[in-house]
Order: sequence, then structure tokens, then C-alpha cells
Amino acid sequence: MAGELPYVYVTTTGWKTGNPHTIEDCGVEITFEGPETEAMVDKQLEMLQTALDKDPDAIAFAALDSVAAIPLLERADEEGIPVVGFDSGVDSDIPVTTAVTDNVAAAAYAADMMAELIGGEGQVAVIAHDQTSRTGIDRVTGFTERMEEEYPDIEIVDVQYGGGDHLKSTDLAKAIILAHPDLKGFFGANEGSIIGVLNAVMELGMEGDLVVIGYDSGLLQMDAIRAGTEAGAITQNPVGIGDKAVGAAVMALRGEELEEEIDTGFFWYDAENIDDEEIAALLYE
Repeated sequence: MAGELPYVYVTTTGWKTGNPHTIEDCGVEITFEGPETEAMVDKQLEMLQTALDKDPDAIAFAALDSVAAIPLLERADEEGIPVVGFDSGVDSDIPVTTAVTDNVAAAAYAADMMAELIGGEGQVAVIAHDQTSRTGIDRVTGFTERMEEEYPDIEIVDVQYGGGDHLKSTDLAKAIILAHPDLKGFFGANEGSIIGVLNAVMELGMEGDLVVIGYDSGLLQMDAIRAGTEAGAITQNPVGIGDKAVGAAVMALRGEELEEEIDTGFFWYDAENIDDEEIAALLYE
């Protein structure tokens, strides 16, 4: 034990923190931290190493690289420390459960909305954050497979990975747009990716010429949706993800049975519903 209360270590990149009132009710001491960006895999692994050295009672972990963290999680398993995956998950059977959005289903819904908004035909492209996290893999898979299976007249002309970095994603999006003058739609698979797409659209003076669909939220994306530059986006349930991850860690400490996955849901938002109470509570600036 790290202290008088059971100690739960939580790491992600910074916004799925949960409801502090609910977390306080769990009766645990929590350390929450994460690197500044989703590209900082090594920094996250250093944080996890340091946390393990402090002998936590449980770990809630949103992996930036679903494979790279496995050796440290194997150490946690050997030391009897239960691991709860959340958001991105881990490619391992070590986590006792994973609190996660069904990213395949969510991205497939984004594909449905794209197909509807571009009239069921034309060229579209994708910018995603990475090919290593579970979220990056599943969002690209969900979007591309739905297009291939349900919309034969829509062609995905390119899928690129910008590491969630605004500048890199902007450069990639501009290159794709310039290479495909008939492009009708663009999907950005996380906040950093979609901001890059929006930057490219604005820098090229193409507002209104492309259907842009995003994922997550953030002030710039929300402003773009209100302005009509972006058609809409998928949001996860960030508060619910944090609550369920910590709650699952507490249940594991108590020896309670857990499902393999805890589905935390997703929502579509656009200019019509962005200010609705139910949606506004899920969006972060």
C-alpha cells in the first residue's frame, strides 16, 4: 500500500479525468498524470515505470502505444497489481477490464454521416493520429471498412498519420487536398488530426467545398462546427470513461467480477445539437 487509502495510478494524455465527486466516493487516493501529446510514448512509459516503483494498488492505463507498454504491464501483473485499460486499451490480456468507446462503431457512424452528406459518392480521405494505439487502429478500421462494405461509390483516396500533431496533420491534409482536386470529404480521427484538416481547408480557402467530419472536441473544432466549416464530429463520454476506469480499479481491488470491456458510449454532434445540455456536458475546450 502506498498510503492509508488504496492508491490508484491513472495515466492518459489529459482529459478523461472523470467526475471528481464520484471518484472521491470510491475512497481511494489517486495520482493522475500523462504526457503533453499523444506522440510522447517514451515519456508515458517513463511515467508508468516511476509509478510502478511507488507500488500502487491498481493502475488505470490509456496506452499511447498498445504494444510498447506490455513489458511494464507484465511487471505489474507479476507484482499482483491489477491493471484497468481505458480509452485506447492494450493489446494484452493483462488488463482485468477496459473502459472504452467502441471506436470501430463510432468511426463507422462517422462514415455513415460522411456518405449522407456527400450524396453517397465521391472521394474522401482520412487523417489519423497513429497506427499503434488501439484508438488509432480502430477508428481508421471502422471508417474505412464501413465505406468499403456499404458505399461502393465512395473511394478512400488516402489515409495518413500525423501523430496528433496540428502542424504535421495540416501539412499532410494540404498535400492530400492538392493531390486530389475532386476530393469531397475529409475525416480527422482525433482532435489533433481534425485541427490539421481544418487548418488545411482554411489555408487553401476551401471552406464549404469539403465535408469535414471530426472526432473528440476542443475549442477550435467546436468553433468550426458552429461556423459551418466542419459538418460535425463524434464525441466520446470523457467523464464516463474516467469514472468507469477508476470504479473498475476499485472493484478489482475488492475482488469483484468485471466484464472484459465496459462500453462507455459515443455521440454525434453538429451545429444543431452542440449546445444541448446532454452534448455540452461531454465536450471540452
